[in-house]
Amino acid sequence: MSTHTEQATKQNFHYRCSVCDGQYPITPELMLCPNCSVIPQSADQPPRGILDVVIDKKIKSSANIFDFLPVEQEFFLPMPVGNTPLWRPPLLKQHLEFKNLFIKDDSLNPTGSFKDRASFLVSAFANKHKINEITLASTGNAGSSMSGVGAAAGQKITLFLPKSAPPAKIVQSIKYGANVITVDGNYDFAFDISLEYSKRKKILSRNTAYNPLTIEGKKTVSLEIFNQLDSNVPDHVFVPTGDGVIITGVYKGFADLIALGLSKKMPTIHCVQATGSDAINRAWASGHFSKISANTIADSISVDIPRNGWRTLKYLKEFKGQTVTVSDEEILQAQSYLAQNSGIFAEPAAATSFAGFLRVKDSISKNDSVIILITGNGLKDIKSAMLNVKMPDKHIKSIDELLSKTH
Repeated sequence: MSTHTEQATKQNFHYRCSVCDGQYPITPELMLCPNCSVIPQSADQPPRGILDVVIDKKIKSSANIFDFLPVEQEFFLPMPVGNTPLWRPPLLKQHLEFKNLFIKDDSLNPTGSFKDRASFLVSAFANKHKINEITLASTGNAGSSMSGVGAAAGQKITLFLPKSAPPAKIVQSIKYGANVITVDGNYDFAFDISLEYSKRKKILSRNTAYNPLTIEGKKTVSLEIFNQLDSNVPDHVFVPTGDGVIITGVYKGFADLIALGLSKKMPTIHCVQATGSDAINRAWASGHFSKISANTIADSISVDIPRNGWRTLKYLKEFKGQTVTVSDEEILQAQSYLAQNSGIFAEPAAATSFAGFLRVKDSISKNDSVIILITGNGLKDIKSAMLNVKMPDKHIKSIDELLSKTH
C-alpha cells in the first residue's frame, strides 16, 4: 500500500447505505446514511446506516491497491503503510501441523498497528479536501495511529482516550504531538464526546465505523493477502474483533475482488472476540444486541457498543462466517505461544486472533490455508503481557556465580 511515484488510475466511487441501499456522493460532511441514522433506537444499540464505498468502474488488476481507494494516489503521504509480511513461521507450522498457516503481521506498520491503514486513507482524504484538523476517540491504537500519520502530514489531531488506556499508547500519541484528552469513562463515552466535539467544531471525524473511510482503509489488508498469495483467496482468516470495523474491512476487500470479477471465493472469516467483550458474537447467537459492560485485557477490542455491529452481522450471515470467543487466559497463553514459536510479540488484542485459531483448529483441515491477522505490537501494552511472565528476581554479580548454579 506504500505510495508509488506514478499517479493511480482515477476511479469513480460513491457511498451506498448498508441498510436501505441509498446512494450518496462521497463528501467530508457525510458519515452515516441521512435516512437510516435518524430512525429512533435505544442508546445501547450500534448505529444504523453505516455507509459502504462502491467502486463504479471496472478494475482489471489487483496490482495497484490505490486503484481500489476513493482518494487519488497523489494525496497520500510517501509513508510505508501496508505491504506487511505474510509469512509462515516454520516452528509454528511444525508444532501445529498446518502446512499452510500464515501470519499477516500488521504490527510492522509505522505506528505498530493495523489502524494505520485507516488513518492513512483518512489523512489523504483530509489532504484532498484541505482539512487540517481530525478528531477521534480510541482505546489507544487508532489514536496513536492517527496521531503518527497526522504528524507526518502536518495535520492537527485531537484525540479522546479513556483514562484506562495503556500508558504506552498515550505516550506515543503525545510524542507525535497530538492534543490528547483523557475522559473519565470508557471508550464508548470517549466516542460520544469525540462526536460532539467534531460536530461543534465542524471538523473531520475519524471515529471508527462512523467515518466510512475507516472501513475502506482496512480492506487493503485483504487485497494485499490476495496479491501475496498470487491472486488466490485463503480458506480461513482469523480476525480479532471489537467494534467490528477490522472484520468488516477484511470482508469488504474480498467482496470488492468478487464484485470486480477478480475472484470468485470468499474465505471463511472467523470473528474472534474476548469473553469480556463479545457483543457481536452474542448478537450473532441471539439475533439482537444487548447491553454489556466490556472488561478484558485486550483493550483494543474492548467495547460496550460495537459501532459497526450491524454491518458485521450482515457480512457474517451473507458469507457464512464463524464466531469464536476466547478468555483472557487463553489470550495471554496464545500471546506467549506465538512469541516463543514465531518471534512475533503481539499485544493481547492482536493475539486474540491466534487464540481463536487455537480454540477451533481441530475442526479445520490441516491442508487448508489459514491466515492469522496480527494487528498490534506487544510493546504497546507491557502491563498486560507481564500478567503471565515471571520476571527475574535475583541478580548475579559475576559469571562464576551463574556458572556455579549449573553444576
